[in-house]
Amino acid sequence: MEIVAKLQKQFMDFISALYREFLQLQNLQDESNPDFVREVVSLFFVDSENLINNLTAALQQQVVDFKQVDSHVHQFKGSSSSIGAQRVKNACVAFKTFCEGKNIEGCVQCLQQVKHEYFLVKNKLETLMMLEKQILAAGGRIPDLS
Repeated sequence: MEIVAKLQKQFMDFISALYREFLQLQNLQDESNPDFVREVVSLFFVDSENLINNLTAALQQQVVDFKQVDSHVHQFKGSSSSIGAQRVKNACVAFKTFCEGKNIEGCVQCLQQVKHEYFLVKNKLETLMMLEKQILAAGGRIPDLS
């Protein structure tokens, strides 16, 4: 059972490094829906990668439709905020400012920052889900976060 205790400690150390809002999401999970967080995070990954692809394509157009770019950024800001990806959300806020100013160079730079922040949080969330899976497979339970 020592392996479970080590994994649980690693889990707690790791999750404490994640964003406060994510803890709120984790607390919504209960016995009636044990895969809630995994499902929400998986949807966030799919949606985010679609939005990144859409933003990349929109910014490569001969004539950039800033209204469309702003719509994608707004959607990304909302989904990242709801999952607790504060740094992604903040990068989207800056991105929106450049959209409003119709500044293509600023938008391209912000897209790079949004991608960077997204992939950082994605790696953290994937690690968190892997640790959860290992704890459960070793016969343990996920430590209470409250």
